[in-house]
Amino acid sequence: MPYISMRTSKKLSDAQKEAVKSGFGKLISIIPTKTESGLMVDISDSSTFFFRGELADAAYINIKMLGTAERDVKEELTTEIFKMLNEATGLEIPNIYLSYGEYPVWGSRGTLNPQK
Repeated sequence: MPYISMRTSKKLSDAQKEAVKSGFGKLISIIPTKTESGLMVDISDSSTFFFRGELADAAYINIKMLGTAERDVKEELTTEIFKMLNEATGLEIPNIYLSYGEYPVWGSRGTLNPQK
C-alpha cells in the first residue's frame, strides 16, 4: 500500500482535493505493482510555509511505499505529479517538493509484510 501525504499552504476546495486525490490515484500506477486500490492519500491544506525566507504558496509531498522503484520510474512519477498539482491547484512547480520513502517491511491488515 503506497501512502502519499501532501501539505500545502493553499486552501483547497473540495473539488481541488478530489482532483488531487484522483490524480495521485491515476499516477501511482506508473510504479509497477502499485494501484489506486491500495493507495492511501492524506491532504493537509492551509499550512504555513516559509520558503526562501518568505511566506509562500508551496507544497511538500512524501510518497512512502513497500519495496523500491527504479530511478527512471520515480523521475516520471515526479514530473507527472508536479504537472498534475500545478493544473489542479495552481501551485507553481518550483514551489513543489517531493520525497520518497522506500521500506523493506510494511505493516497492514494486522501483520508485518516482508518485501516481495
